[in-house]
Amino acid sequence: MNTETLDHLRSQISTLSESERAALARELIMSLDGPRDDSVEQAWNDEIVRRVSKVKSGKATLIDREEFRSQMRARLGQ
Repeated sequence: MNTETLDHLRSQISTLSESERAALARELIMSLDGPRDDSVEQAWNDEIVRRVSKVKSGKATLIDREEFRSQMRARLGQ
């Protein structure tokens, strides 16, 4: 693709609304990822269900953001 074509595309994109540009950006980024692997999506869905279940059952220990940051600083020696 040549510079003239890219300039034309940029010009056209600049006329889109923010939500239209965001949708286009998502589509472009997804096109870089290659084919979708349904097994990965299923694995993430399973993990989400597992984590939510632990929270609901009280088996997960929840901490707020400040506590998390404090723990991470301690781990990193900061």
